[in-house]
Amino acid sequence: MEGKPESRVDPVSAVDRDGGAVVVHPAGEVDLYNAHQVREALLASCADAPERLVVDLAAVEFLDSTALGVLVEARSRMADRKGFVLAAPGPEAMRALEVSGLDKHFVLRTTVEEALAS
Repeated sequence: MEGKPESRVDPVSAVDRDGGAVVVHPAGEVDLYNAHQVREALLASCADAPERLVVDLAAVEFLDSTALGVLVEARSRMADRKGFVLAAPGPEAMRALEVSGLDKHFVLRTTVEEALAS
């Protein structure tokens, strides 16, 4: 299959800034075909040197290994890696994090609000 399937949603639904925090909202399936768009949004957010960068995974239906690599790369760009927080992972996103072992390496919170407050 060539190009982007018609049924796909924009892989980054929003980027919100609030003081020293940035919240990136990926959505749908994040995989080899569109992970570069999520990467661009995350690295641009990291370049702003936020105190906290929250990735809201609530609307993510699927993460492949390319998407997981993007998360690892983005976290490595943070001056304080503990400021990179994954929020609200659904069952599929959580499964990908657990199977890869990355759930042990990322700061995970159940909601964006909790991530911003931590």
